[in-house]
Amino acid sequence: MSKVAVVYWSGTGNTQMMAESVAAGAQAQGAEVSMFVPAEFTADMVAGFDGIAFGCPAMGSEVLEEGEFEPMFAGVEGALSGKKVGLFGSYGWGDGQWMRDWQDRVAADGAMLVSDGVVANAAPDGSALADCEALGKALA
Repeated sequence: MSKVAVVYWSGTGNTQMMAESVAAGAQAQGAEVSMFVPAEFTADMVAGFDGIAFGCPAMGSEVLEEGEFEPMFAGVEGALSGKKVGLFGSYGWGDGQWMRDWQDRVAADGAMLVSDGVVANAAPDGSALADCEALGKALA
């Protein structure tokens, strides 16, 4: 059985809905899933999972949330080489540049992205939630 972590930050609940769909997809493939908020996840934990999904909405000028998520993510980047990773999040403005930048950053860390990042403009619709489930299945 594979072990999948879903690590997310959500300000309005949109990214949390996406995280729950990622977890459901991984569980449907038989994975053991653990969900974390940024304060609960550290670089020391990365090795304990076969795949990790990171979820964060776009903030400010299309950047990751800077108070909790960005510091945690910067702290785990050095441990991501060779790890299966998936990214997801919501945004309310712009064109999703934060996700493209994040994907490039994760690839530069040596992680194996299992798919393109899943994005939802505002609240995730059925299509975005289905894409999140598919992301979870790919990680499992």
